[in-house]
This record gives sequence, structure tokens and C-alpha cells, in this order.
Amino acid sequence: MDICTQGDELRRCIRVWRKQDNRVACVPTMGNLHAGHLKLVRHARAIAERVVVSIFVNPMQFGPGEDYESYPLTMDLDKAALMDEDADLLFIPTVQVMYPNGSRHTTVVEVPGLNSLLEGEHRPAHMNGVSTVVAKLFGMIQPDIAVFGEKDYQQLLLVQRMVHDLCLPIEIAAVETVRETDGLAMSSRNNYLQPQERVVAPELYRLLCRVKTQVEGGETGFAGIEAAALEELAAVGFRPDYVSIRRAADLGEPGTGDTRLRVLAAAWLGAARLIDNIDISIS
Repeated sequence: MDICTQGDELRRCIRVWRKQDNRVACVPTMGNLHAGHLKLVRHARAIAERVVVSIFVNPMQFGPGEDYESYPLTMDLDKAALMDEDADLLFIPTVQVMYPNGSRHTTVVEVPGLNSLLEGEHRPAHMNGVSTVVAKLFGMIQPDIAVFGEKDYQQLLLVQRMVHDLCLPIEIAAVETVRETDGLAMSSRNNYLQPQERVVAPELYRLLCRVKTQVEGGETGFAGIEAAALEELAAVGFRPDYVSIRRAADLGEPGTGDTRLRVLAAAWLGAARLIDNIDISIS
């Protein structure tokens, strides 16, 4: 596995692959890799001849008081895991490489609508930070395919919309959420959970499953379902930001005739902010 930190090194490697007519897949990450990330890498390996994984903790997507400075870093373990998964290239850019003029003085890529609801309401700078850094990585790597997980469902839709709107010739591949045996969605931020909190954490997924059962069973009072879900989370120790039933295609408010929905939730448990979502299908 090649490792590079500079854009020119990255482009030299990719030019060689292009001359060999290889398809290139990329997997953007912030590191601290777990089984969910590695599933993305395996999917990329299955659909392209060459796989680039990036590790970059993006300051632009962290707001004031968030965990940018303390975000868990496990670079040696990450490198070993990616070598085991047969990744071709690991790109580890510095902040200076990604933001030559600083992250506060850079061109911003904004995806109207998707950048301001749900996660955008609770983390105002977050979604613009995501779309901007992903656009930069796409410009540097110029992949044929980019692989993202469904756990960050709003991020997935944001990137799909950005690629469509900017006419980028990149296929966005989605991979199902990877869960622990008790249902908790795998996340680097699970490391923040204290032992007693880890016992409670799977309740977030169980609640989403109950909401799915209610809606698929014919209940239509979504506002009431969401309010009750917020109360349930608070009762077991979460500080919920939202539980929301949305149209799967664009996260708009569901309307009559919408059959593909998604229930999404974000909630604090101690120092960890957990997000999760599952699909809802109405026949």
C-alpha cells in the first residue's frame, strides 16, 4: 500500500493507474477505522481495480466546542487494517494541504436544503464542511466511484446531490450500516461512551425499530410518534437532538403517497453524540 501526504504524489500514482485503464474508487474517512469503515473499503475493492482511502480530520465540519481537538486518532492501527484489506493508496493530507489559506478563508461548497435541516440545524457549520472537503477530495483524487455508509444518511444524500448538481462524473455507492451485535451502529464516537452508557446506547436503535414498526403498521400521526420517541430517549438517559420521520429520497417532510421513508435520530449520551437511521417501507 502506498502512502502519500501531498496532492502531487497522489496525482502521480493515479495517473499511472489511469494509463492502465483502471477504475478508481475512493473511501473518504476521518480515521479511527472500525469494521464499518472496512466494509466500505471491501466494497470499493469489489467494484474497482484501485482503491484510495483518505484519512483527514476536517476542521471545517466541527463547530465551536465540538471534539475536533480530541477526535480519536489511531493511525498505526488504521494503516495495518488497510493493508489487510488490500487498499492501494492511503492519502493523509495535512490541514495546510487541504486548506492552503486556512479553513476559514476557503471557497465553500453549499448544498441548499440538505445543508440546513436535521444535522444542519444542530450543527450549523457541519454540512457545508462535509460538502466542501468531499468536493476537494474528489477534485484531487478524481475517482470513478466514491463509497459512503448509510449510517451518515444525510451526508450520503448531500454528496449525491452535490455530485449531480456539479455534473461530476462520479458514481456514489452506498453501503448498509454496520452494527454491533446488540444493534448499536458502529462509530468512532462510541469510544467516548462510559461502560454504563455503552449498556444504554443500543436503545437508540431499538427505538428506531419501534418507530419503523409503528409506521409500517399503519400509524400516520408522525408528529406524535416523534414526540413520544424523544420522551422515551430522555427517560433512559439520552439528551436527544431529534427523532424525525422523513422522505428517504431528499429528507423532505413525508406527504401522501410517499412509500419510502427514513427515520433518523441524533442524541447525546454522556460525551458521545450518537446518530442512527433506518429505512421504512409503506406498502
